[in-house]
Amino acid sequence: MKHLTTCNLLKELRAFCITRQEGSMSKASEVLYASQPTISLQIKTLEQELDVKLFERRGPRLKLTTEGEILYDLVSPLVQGIDHIKESFAAHYGDLSTGELTIAAEESTILYTLPKPIRKFVELHPGIRLKLANVTGRDGRDMLLADEVDFAVSSMLDVPENLDYQPFVSYPPVLIMPKGHPLSKLDKVTLADIGQYGMILPPSHFSSWRLVKMVFALNGSSYRVVLEAGGWEVVKRYVDIGLGISIVTNICITDEDKEKFDIVNLDEYFPARKYGIVSRAGKTLSAPAQKFIEILNDQYKLTD
Repeated sequence: MKHLTTCNLLKELRAFCITRQEGSMSKASEVLYASQPTISLQIKTLEQELDVKLFERRGPRLKLTTEGEILYDLVSPLVQGIDHIKESFAAHYGDLSTGELTIAAEESTILYTLPKPIRKFVELHPGIRLKLANVTGRDGRDMLLADEVDFAVSSMLDVPENLDYQPFVSYPPVLIMPKGHPLSKLDKVTLADIGQYGMILPPSHFSSWRLVKMVFALNGSSYRVVLEAGGWEVVKRYVDIGLGISIVTNICITDEDKEKFDIVNLDEYFPARKYGIVSRAGKTLSAPAQKFIEILNDQYKLTD
């Protein structure tokens, strides 16, 4: 495998990664400003040296083989790191006049928790290119482990050993229902009362679903799900049209929602949901990342 010690390796790995990301060699050639035969030759050479097949054709797109997926997971962070070495170096030695910061977060967090800190960060450091990845908490953690983002902002019930979690804000849980709903006429709403009506909840792999399931089980109550819907804005929309009721965190409640829904605090049954910075354990965060976290902590000042 003499070839793998030559300077061409980076070009071949870059061609491989971009082809995977774009789904075709022709699109990869446009991104890399190279001819399609050149991209094809680089990938073919890589396959010969590794003695594996990296791609298989699925209709008009190329799809990675199992071996290709393994190689991509291994080399994608390396290729990205080399391609952004100038920005990364500047960021890590503390120069905030240039660089890049990528944050993963769910839609509600991007809409309601991050706007003020983002505005302040951009005003203070206009040279830093800021990117927001709108993903679920699980996908955000996958991006962290692949070094595709600097950190994630998420709510976590369980923290694996390969991640660090630093909460900076908490929100109380609330029950939302259409105006005039029968539950709004009760002096005290119990979990048993809630269980009599159809619930709209995020999909079962979300931490919010797990929390609802656990709390109802601990209190010996049952509930019925009429709709699974991703994103608090979607959940609120279907509550608004009368399809069901929902338990959400106060993070997503706006002044308009307070006029639209009957809202009941559920902190007697549910713990406050903490949102925090999720980073890869042992990773040294860049100067832009550290500065953004300082702004978050100053904005919210979580004390418990």
